[in-house]
Amino acid sequence: MNKGRLKSGDDLELIVSALEGNMSSFKTIVERYQETVAKITISMIGNKNDADDIGQEVFISFYKSMGKFKGDSKLSTYLARIAINLSLNEIKRRSGRWITTTNNINDDSLPSINSEESLDIQNIINISLKKLDPEFRSVVVLRHIQGFSTKETAEILNIPQGTVLSRLARGQDKLKQIITKLDVI
Repeated sequence: MNKGRLKSGDDLELIVSALEGNMSSFKTIVERYQETVAKITISMIGNKNDADDIGQEVFISFYKSMGKFKGDSKLSTYLARIAINLSLNEIKRRSGRWITTTNNINDDSLPSINSEESLDIQNIINISLKKLDPEFRSVVVLRHIQGFSTKETAEILNIPQGTVLSRLARGQDKLKQIITKLDVI
């Protein structure tokens, strides 16, 4: 493990301690990163209960593979990669295919919102994100919701930085179309 790449020096110490069987060290890792993981999974999946289940799977997966963590990236980046991968697997499992219905922005499955209904911006974003193809959703979530850099997003998704920028631009365009179609702003 490369201590210099970790978010903080004690991340390495916590991992080593957890590998030695200290469950309170692993609990500290979970507490430190559970909000980050939750934001990613909720943004990707949309359903809080399913996202919570995936969040638990993220930490179970990390626990099982903790000895393989090399420290080549920050622990937050590593956990985000697991969260994105498990979320994408869930999306794929649900749909049986990677392409969602967003190819047709005029889709009747968009909720109708009349002027009497008030949606806060978070609900609008969540509704809109669910309509994005997973490849665009993951980039938008990591860059704009989680605040990862382009480089970190590329590392998490294991794609070139140029692809991140391209998907981000296309994802933003599609989000704009979806939000416009919702006719709430």
